[in-house]
Amino acid sequence: MPFRAIRGATTIEVDDAEHITAATVEMVAEVLERNELRPADVISILFTATADVTAMPPAAAARTLGITDAALMCAQEMHYDGGVEKCIRMMLHADVMAGRAPRHVYLHGATVLRPDLAS
Repeated sequence: MPFRAIRGATTIEVDDAEHITAATVEMVAEVLERNELRPADVISILFTATADVTAMPPAAAARTLGITDAALMCAQEMHYDGGVEKCIRMMLHADVMAGRAPRHVYLHGATVLRPDLAS
């Protein structure tokens, strides 16, 4: 089974459950759409969030998209000077067709992390 790691990142305006859910769902849904994936194709997702994202875990939001059989995990993003604030990042592993290049997703304030991949 060929699989790929697909990256994504986004930011929230306010640290509350509603904003975390909306931003996470938007990011994960965009990765699924751009990569022509179904929730059943997802093997695992590792989410990280900066220390200022505390209202809820992004993995709980991803479950609302029907990703129920994949392993989901959250961790705190490493702090560094000049880092993006209120940032949620992910690395999604998915069962994909061999040879298909992953299409990464960088949204909102996270576009500065990889301007070459942001659209």
